[in-house]
Amino acid sequence: MFGTDIGIDLGTATVLMYVKNKGIVLREPSVVAVDLDTGKILAVGYEAKNMVGRTPGSITSVRPLKDGVIADYTMTEAMMHHFMRRVLKGFNRFFRNRVMICVPSGATDVERRAVLEAAVEVGAKEAYLIEEPMAAAIGANLNVEEPRGKMVVDIGGGTTDIAVISLGGIVVSKSLRIGGDRFDEGIIRFLRKQYNLAIGEQTAENLKIMIGTCLQEAPDTKMILKGRDLVQGLPRQIEVSSASVSMAIGEMVQALIDGVRNVLELTPPELSADIIDRGIVLTGGGALLRGLTELITRQTGINCFTADDPMECVALGTGKALAEIDKLQASGRSGILVNRRKGRKKKL
Repeated sequence: MFGTDIGIDLGTATVLMYVKNKGIVLREPSVVAVDLDTGKILAVGYEAKNMVGRTPGSITSVRPLKDGVIADYTMTEAMMHHFMRRVLKGFNRFFRNRVMICVPSGATDVERRAVLEAAVEVGAKEAYLIEEPMAAAIGANLNVEEPRGKMVVDIGGGTTDIAVISLGGIVVSKSLRIGGDRFDEGIIRFLRKQYNLAIGEQTAENLKIMIGTCLQEAPDTKMILKGRDLVQGLPRQIEVSSASVSMAIGEMVQALIDGVRNVLELTPPELSADIIDRGIVLTGGGALLRGLTELITRQTGINCFTADDPMECVALGTGKALAEIDKLQASGRSGILVNRRKGRKKKL
C-alpha cells in the first residue's frame, strides 16, 4: 500500500509539487544556497533566491537544473529532499510514496535516468517520468485519449516543448533550449550594449514581468531600472520602455515561433485540420508574456490561447497522470519505472 501520490514539475526556474487530494502544495524557485567553505546547504527555494547576487564570496547560490534537466545531481537531490520533507511532513511512511516527474521531450536517456534516480534517492517507492507537453495537455484538461489532434506549447524557464498529441501519445514534438531564462539573458545583454548598464538576473526577470511584451506596436509603458554603470562603475538608474524589452527578446521569440511552425509542417494533414479547429494551447510561465498569443496567431494563421493556470498545468498534469497510470502503462507512454524496493528498472 502506498502512502500518497505526488506529481513534481521539476523546472529550471521553479519546482511545483502536487499531492493527491490536496492540489498544488508547493511552489518554490529551483535555487540552493551553499557555503563553499563547508559545503553546507544554507537555504533552498525563495530564501536562496533572495540571496542571489547579494552574498559574500564564501556563499554561492546554485541553480542545479539547466535547460530542464539536472546539471548538478548532488544539489538537485538535496533540493528535492528538502521539498519532499516539507510536503510530506504529516505522513508517517515517507518511503511508500509514488512520484511522477516531468522531463523535456528532448531529454536524453541519461538525463531521464538521472531524474528517476534522484526521485528514488529522496524516498519514492516508485518513480515515473512523463514528457512535459503531455503533462501540460493533461493539466490543461485536454482529452489526450481521443483521436483528435491537439497542439501544446509549454514555455518553461529553460526549455520550450512543442507537441502535437493524439490517442494518448505524442505524434510530433520538438524541444527548444529557449525559455524564460534566455529572455532574461537577452534583456541583460541588450541593456549592457544599449545603455552600458549592468543588471542582475532578478532585475531582468522583474522587468520582463512588469512591462515585457512581444509586440513592438503595443502601448509603450516605462519602468525605472537601477544597476551599475559600466563606464563609470557607479550605481545608475535609467528609464526603460516596453519597446526596448520587445527588441531585447525579439530574436528568441521569433526562434520559438519558428519552432511552432516547424512542428506544424511535420504534422499529418488530418491532425492539422483538428489543430485549425481547436487552436494552439500555451502553458508554462512564458505563456504569460504579453502579446505572445497574438504574435503566434498572426504568424501561423491558427488561433492561439493561454490555458487556465498556465504555470500549474504541468504539475497538475503529473498528478492526474499518476492517477491514470494504468492507462499510461497500457499505451507505453509513461517512460521508465524504478522500483526502489526490488532495485529493478524496466520500460513501461
